[in-house]
Amino acid sequence: MSNSTTRGQQLIDLIGKTPILPLYFSDVDRTVWCKCEFLNPSGSIKDRLAKTIIMDAEAKGLLHRDSILLECTSGNTGISFAMLGASRGYRVTIVMSVRASYERRCIIESFGAELILFDKPGYQHGIQITQQMQAENPNYFLPRQFENPLNALDHEHETAVELVAGCPAPIDAFVTGYGTGGTLAGCSRGLRQANPNVKIYAMEPAEAALLSGEEACCHWIEGIAGGFVPPLIRDIQLDGKIKVPSEQAMRMTKRLNREFGLLVGTSSGANVHAALEIARSLPPSATVATFLCDRAERYFSTRLFESSK
Repeated sequence: MSNSTTRGQQLIDLIGKTPILPLYFSDVDRTVWCKCEFLNPSGSIKDRLAKTIIMDAEAKGLLHRDSILLECTSGNTGISFAMLGASRGYRVTIVMSVRASYERRCIIESFGAELILFDKPGYQHGIQITQQMQAENPNYFLPRQFENPLNALDHEHETAVELVAGCPAPIDAFVTGYGTGGTLAGCSRGLRQANPNVKIYAMEPAEAALLSGEEACCHWIEGIAGGFVPPLIRDIQLDGKIKVPSEQAMRMTKRLNREFGLLVGTSSGANVHAALEIARSLPPSATVATFLCDRAERYFSTRLFESSK
């Protein structure tokens, strides 16, 4: 094995097995169990997806030295593929909305990836761009995160298993937001295998509550609710949907920053806000789990840091 491949494998070995942190909220006498996905090497839960798809493609002989990893993303998946592409020796091209934070663009380009920006809302236009590019150049490899079953399978067999092993008691309720839907779909299946009585909830922005049958509108929770219901979650069984207003998500994110010392992004705040709502409806001893999805340094130019209040 070459030194380059060895370094790439060592980086891949750092992905996953993140710790679970109990956060006690004394004002409501409830604890939320949070899996610290922001501790993955590139700083987000999307490292799991990038690792699984790249390793699978390599095993199947779908990647070669002329391959170019090409994906449409809100940012975190792009960062993960850019990181692993650099370490494994693949060129990477990321298609992303101009509305994504400036810091995400900088991180992606710092890994040496090419960045293509589009100026239409939602993911669908970006996905169409990648499909057209791949049709014109077969060297492009599309991970297809929004429909690739590996996205959910990895969370079913890895992330959910880690959650079960890391919590001190059977998980009574689990909640997370959705972008591609892979985390929600995979973890719901994995957690139900461990405890058929677990309650599964989807968190979504109150301004774009598509699963609740409402129209998509602007919101401030980056990385989730991209304007359509992703195929990966269309058939999963949910026990409920928790709508979180953007302002509440930002307020909880700042609370996590300042009261718990966790410099995480807005989707983490939204997840914890939703989890705390669920926990308040259950006995104090109930185990409610969620994710801290990513680090906050990729949001310094967003509304989250516009004010120090």
